Amino acid sequence: MHLADDVLIQESVREPEQFAPLFDRHAVAIHRYLARRIGAPADDLLAETFLIAFRRRAAYQPLGLEVRPWLFGIATNVLHRHVRQEERHYRALARAAREQPAPHDDERADERVDAAALRADLAAALARLKPGDRDALLLLAYAQLSYAEIATTLGIPLGTVRSRINRARKVTRAVLAVAMPSEGEK
Repeated sequence: MHLADDVLIQESVREPEQFAPLFDRHAVAIHRYLARRIGAPADDLLAETFLIAFRRRAAYQPLGLEVRPWLFGIATNVLHRHVRQEERHYRALARAAREQPAPHDDERADERVDAAALRADLAAALARLKPGDRDALLLLAYAQLSYAEIATTLGIPLGTVRSRINRARKVTRAVLAVAMPSEGEK
């Protein structure tokens, strides 16, 4: 029998082994989100996310949505402890992409150089975002959560999610527009 996530959480308070299916259902998506956000420490952050969820399972209150936004909320809060590392990571990516020597004798060299430059500029744009704006944008882009799920995940109103994503997109577009002038400006 396939029990709903909120039922599994409730039952896991009495029978802790009932929490395991939640890990099986959601760990891949949470790990993918964490890995895209922070890289190598994703395994540790995933373990920490589910440990916190397990410890807090008795306090879980169903919100009319799946457990998934609750888990992403915990994962995002775990990430907040690593924000400085994340910002350093994006800045390092931006520097590394700019410092790569240009390849030679390859017909796709121009494409790779352009892609590396774009990656660097995108990483720099992400590093410039306010943490809340970055969280909202990356939950949308990496975790593919809906605006409602992002609101639940971050514990903020839906309108705030819209504002944060709008701001993040504007900053990102502005950085990329400077980095990639239109054909008429070249």
